[in-house]
Amino acid sequence: MAVKTTEKFEFQAEVKQVLDIVVHSLYTDKEIFIRELVSNASDALEKMRHTQITEKEITDDHLDLCIKITTDPATEDKPEETKEIEKDGKKEVEVIPATVKSPPVLTIQDFGIGMTHDELIENLGTIAHSGSKSFLKALQESGGNNENLIGQFGVGFYSVFMVAEEVKVYTRSWQKDAPSLCWKSDGSGSYTIEEVEGERRGTKIVITLKDEFKQFAENYTVKNIIERYSSFIEFPIKLDDATINTTQAVWLKNKQDVTEEEYKEFYKFQAKAFDEPMDWMHFSVDAPLAINALLFIPSSNPEIMGFGRAEPAVALHCRKILIDPQPKTLIPEWLRFLKGVVDSADLPLNISRESMQDSALVQKLNSVISKRFVKHLSQIAKKEPDKYTTFWRTFGIFIKEGVSSDFTHRDGLSELLRFESSMTEAGKLTSLNEYVDRMKDGQEAIYYLVGPSRESIESGPYLEAFKARSIEVLFLYEPIDDFVMSNLMQYQEKKFVSGDQQDIKLEKTDTPEQGESLADDALKQLCDWLRESLGKDRVVDVSAGDRLVESPAIALNTDAFMTTNMRRIMKAMSQQKGEAGDHTPNPVNLQINPRHGLIKNLASLKDSSPETAKLIAEQIYDNALISAGLLEDPRTMIKRLHSLMEKIPAK
Repeated sequence: MAVKTTEKFEFQAEVKQVLDIVVHSLYTDKEIFIRELVSNASDALEKMRHTQITEKEITDDHLDLCIKITTDPATEDKPEETKEIEKDGKKEVEVIPATVKSPPVLTIQDFGIGMTHDELIENLGTIAHSGSKSFLKALQESGGNNENLIGQFGVGFYSVFMVAEEVKVYTRSWQKDAPSLCWKSDGSGSYTIEEVEGERRGTKIVITLKDEFKQFAENYTVKNIIERYSSFIEFPIKLDDATINTTQAVWLKNKQDVTEEEYKEFYKFQAKAFDEPMDWMHFSVDAPLAINALLFIPSSNPEIMGFGRAEPAVALHCRKILIDPQPKTLIPEWLRFLKGVVDSADLPLNISRESMQDSALVQKLNSVISKRFVKHLSQIAKKEPDKYTTFWRTFGIFIKEGVSSDFTHRDGLSELLRFESSMTEAGKLTSLNEYVDRMKDGQEAIYYLVGPSRESIESGPYLEAFKARSIEVLFLYEPIDDFVMSNLMQYQEKKFVSGDQQDIKLEKTDTPEQGESLADDALKQLCDWLRESLGKDRVVDVSAGDRLVESPAIALNTDAFMTTNMRRIMKAMSQQKGEAGDHTPNPVNLQINPRHGLIKNLASLKDSSPETAKLIAEQIYDNALISAGLLEDPRTMIKRLHSLMEKIPAK
């Protein structure tokens, strides 16, 4: 028998540099090496499957296309031992064999395409296939920012040297009569190749682990890593002869071939959930990127339930290999409630799937997913309005957040907004499209009012003018709503206008039941007196208007861009920052109703009983602040009410 020669090679200089970077600084989690090698094995099996179609003569063509992983934990030197046991009622001596100290070993084998002698050198020793030269050039151009280059070059095999004392790669090409070869290296700068006997087609990587990484030779550790990163590999993965990847990559199937029950079961697996999803979106596109996605809307909103801000939960895969379970930029912040999987074959593989740093590529993914999901919600709103109402009541706050923050998709998101209004029954919602369709001829604005509830808005003075003119007003109940309207600004060329603004111009309306208005002279004198009596620190101006029907006065904003609700929020934010201390509200514009009996009486009382008139004027002002939600300290008002009640004559 001829003696087999062993060839020794030096790694190319670039490969040595790459090895040093990968081993010492590139990867954060050492466990990633298992994912890299399993991914490479899957690629080799895929190539073998295609080769079986095109070639007739293939080595070991009977072998199953699968990945075998074997764990061999470290053992310590132990002498032979004996112990006495009882068997069938008789005492016997059991011999426990001696063990010799052995290092921890992990073996990953595939029955794929295999490698020839030249391919071993090309793939593992030079820059031809590893991409290491390009990697180093990009590294130099990035100023040494390694993390920004993760995922862009095919040097993932080298990650094994983070944990390995020695690596042996046994391989045999698919080609007939190809020899069995063994590539061996400790990663220090050289490698050897020699012919061996008895290897089957494919590649077997035998990793002798460093003692500090012996956990990677434990079955349960490897099982957890594979289940986390490689559960959806198409080929069977057998760990110590037990198949562990039994869950299918549902997102890569044609949606016509997936049952509702399969979707629900996959949701529970992927989201680690016990409930069923409210809805899901399953799609695939080829341009501008190859994307397969399966996104789920959960049945509940954890943020509403008080569990804090939701973390991203849409996992990023490339050809079924997990890249990042929680990529923070894959979907926009306002979609953080979604669960599921996005898989793109266009993503760079091989160096490390710890993160996706190609910002332009991620932005494209983000844009496609967002656009698709907005369209999906629009279809639900149109075809299944009751289902959309359920979605809105659960996740509507996220759509509002998107309108406020995502300029790219703002138009589509604005069509998804829903509100109650003065023209809907309590609890019924309307869209902006429906509001615009109902607008009166000549109406140039979409009017809205913000308040804690429908009852508070309907009982307040701000709705009176619109109600008297049959003009619809949207009712907004959440603090974010003001920011939504101020960011959206307009819809179908109709401006959003808060009903508490000063400069709203409405057509005159006849309200005979209110009686005659104060004469112009008396009205001017009253406004001047109120302005002087209340002072500049409380009112910027006092004027008469046609907006009020039942109320004597109303507090209006001096800033066209600041609603009374936003003023309340800004005040609360100042208090939270410790900037509070002065309970005096910002000055307002006070508009009075010249037809109201109280205002008419005040016009007379200011001359006949100025002290009482001043108390009434201040009470009218405080009542207007209460209606606006701006009165913070009622103690002065209560004391004043007592003074006014004392003036009621006894019978």
